[in-house]
Amino acid sequence: MRNLLFAALTLLFCAAPAAADQKDPRLDTLFEELKTVTSVTDARYIEREIWGIWLELDADVEAEMRFNEGLLLMNAGQLEHAIRIFSTVIEVAPDFAEAWNKRATLLYFTGDFAGSVRDIERTLALEPRHFGALSGLGLIYQQLESADGAIKAFTAALEINPHMPHIKDRLDELKEEKAGKPL
Repeated sequence: MRNLLFAALTLLFCAAPAAADQKDPRLDTLFEELKTVTSVTDARYIEREIWGIWLELDADVEAEMRFNEGLLLMNAGQLEHAIRIFSTVIEVAPDFAEAWNKRATLLYFTGDFAGSVRDIERTLALEPRHFGALSGLGLIYQQLESADGAIKAFTAALEINPHMPHIKDRLDELKEEKAGKPL
């Protein structure tokens, strides 16, 4: 089950190997389209476009190489080593939101929820529309049994990207559980 969760979260937080460009002017239009599109196929296409822009290289070659190395290590399950690599990338390119997001994912998997939340907060400071980071924050709050925090994070993620059925299902379950509890 843990491997399945790791694979799902890796897909959620990882898309392509390069450096983030969260200030790209194309993002505004894509996010508007993502909110209004009704076709699942179109939504997936727009999501890929957003991730592709977030992952476009705007850093130096060394940062790109290190980031790609971190992704390879992450996908190979070498979490601690990947954390060190992403930390190096963050030192070189502190405005690279995706490096913060990747390290947050790894910290989550190593059980460092506080560190993961800190990195997610930095990711969101750089790119407030990062639905992957918000989804991850919701998962952390769910692990910590903070239904209110998880509901808030999942709701925020779905306001940005309403095409995440697994997050919608988690949100619905949390709301149902909360409604069933005495106040």
